[in-house]
Amino acid sequence: MKKFYVVGTPIGNLEDITYRAVRTLGEVDLVLCEDTRVTANLLNKYNIKKPTMSYHSQSKIAKLEKILEMIAEGKTLALVSDAGTPTISDPGSVLVSKIRENFPDVEIIAIPGPSALTSALSISGLPSSEFLFLGFLPHKKGRETLFKEIAGSERTVVFYESPHRILKSIESLKKYIGERKIVIARELSKIYEQVVSGTPAEVGEYFKDNADKVRGEFVVMVSAK
Repeated sequence: MKKFYVVGTPIGNLEDITYRAVRTLGEVDLVLCEDTRVTANLLNKYNIKKPTMSYHSQSKIAKLEKILEMIAEGKTLALVSDAGTPTISDPGSVLVSKIRENFPDVEIIAIPGPSALTSALSISGLPSSEFLFLGFLPHKKGRETLFKEIAGSERTVVFYESPHRILKSIESLKKYIGERKIVIARELSKIYEQVVSGTPAEVGEYFKDNADKVRGEFVVMVSAK
């Protein structure tokens, strides 16, 4: 049976990869990745000599067709993201959907690995038996509507944010959820990993007073209503 692998890779520390992931990447015919330069660092560390091809949100339809053509030819491919588990807030979900649609005989196999979402929740101290994950919030349209939804949620809410919008997001949380607790994790598994918790007002003041910390990738977690 033809196989297609979805492989979780480190979100920061390159040692956070499973034996199975290393073996799989060494066995496939081609590795699909967001940025070939980023993936090259990982492959080089583990002495994996395999060709790579970029596949990301800006890839044209011709690239997708090329990938489907390779699968039709019997090639075994692996999909990775720059960091974490592919298809989670990631354009790889479109590719997997197309493979299922066009090749029902292809076995799509998950090779579990790191995820910023679960890593952050595990150290947040917030209830996580149920949670609502919103991925990256929209930049403009619908953004305030989502903050109202967060305010009314009876489950822990998690979303990703960039350093360019983190302070605005904290201000919106201050407006809509008041004194409820939030936990923000940044640079998970990297040298400057940090977790900051408190009310939106408290967390906002911390980052305003420590502008050098407004860097990296953020996971924002909001306590339930």
